Amino acid sequence: MFTDIRKRVGRPVLFVIMFSLWLSGCGGGAGSGGGGAQQQAPPLPVMTIERSSTEVTRQYSALLEGVVTVEVRPQVDGTLQEIAVDEGAFVESGQLLFGIDDRVYREELKSAIAAQHAAKATLAVAGIEVERLRPLVKNKVVSEIQLKQARANYRSAKASLEQADAAVQMARINVDYTRIKAPVDGYIGDIPFRIGSLVSKNQAEQLTTLTDVHEMRAYFSMSEIDFVLFKQQFPGSSIEEKLASVPPVTLLLADGSRYPFEGRLDAVSGQFDRSTASVMFRATFPNAEGMLRSGNTGKVNIAYRYENIMLVPQASTMDLQDRVFVFKVGEGNVVSRTPVAVVGKSNTDYIVSSGLEDGDMIVVSGFSRLPDGTVISPQPVEEKSSPDQEEQNR
Repeated sequence: MFTDIRKRVGRPVLFVIMFSLWLSGCGGGAGSGGGGAQQQAPPLPVMTIERSSTEVTRQYSALLEGVVTVEVRPQVDGTLQEIAVDEGAFVESGQLLFGIDDRVYREELKSAIAAQHAAKATLAVAGIEVERLRPLVKNKVVSEIQLKQARANYRSAKASLEQADAAVQMARINVDYTRIKAPVDGYIGDIPFRIGSLVSKNQAEQLTTLTDVHEMRAYFSMSEIDFVLFKQQFPGSSIEEKLASVPPVTLLLADGSRYPFEGRLDAVSGQFDRSTASVMFRATFPNAEGMLRSGNTGKVNIAYRYENIMLVPQASTMDLQDRVFVFKVGEGNVVSRTPVAVVGKSNTDYIVSSGLEDGDMIVVSGFSRLPDGTVISPQPVEEKSSPDQEEQNR
């Protein structure tokens, strides 16, 4: 019989039929044990989300400058005759800094004073002439034109005296300029010149720099996104009112230590820098002890307070197309991918304002290939406390 079948269907078809029968036999053997084993729910770590409050400190790299920085420059030409201060010294307003050879300017002052005396004498003579001609004209002894000419001479002499007075004042100013004094209290910077150096009022290099550092100004840039957050965080209808409502800010020095005195935000630039898409802020710190100097660097810390928010570990989220998702565990331990609104970062956590509710459960890890609708076996993990944390602004 087998021979007849082989003749009818041929060897290839017979082989396919026998192979199918063999597979059917294998399936029957596997099913004889009561059917295939059901897939078990995978155990995954989960945590419960609770609403809380937190304080986040954002850091901004800053450059420090004194409240006043003055370039000390000569106002007259001459030879540097005296250097009355040393580099780095503290000076008071009005204290002598440099002396320029003043002999030329004192002689110019003497000449101006002499010209002033001559102008006064000419004015007096012109006045006498007017007084002499007035009765003569009245009595018609001389013509009125002579009196008019005398009065014109008097006005000319008066103008010459005014010019002479101005020349004297200018000469005195030049003499005073040879004694260069401190315009403000502060610290002396580098002094590149020495006694005997020729200085000029048109020279490019300053004699020194004087910095008033009783208060220090920290300048730092804030990105456009941070600026929007800043406006949302602090109350006020104007930038000035928002600045006034900002709590005191702190300063970290270059070595990481904290400056012992708090400062205040007091100014924002009027426009954004187009090249960096950032806006300049200014914070002012007291510096009565002179611990800081112009040119120092540091980091300004601004505290942001968040109320009624949720902290979600960044490692428990997934970024997809500029959105952040978590895997929420719902009824029956069914997992669903849920978008959340992130308003900031706190250390290793995201600050979430919406998308989750108080008491929701999310998967902590192991969800990289977890499809929606998967049933899991929740394994609660120990929840960390949520004290006020600091964020390092990148």
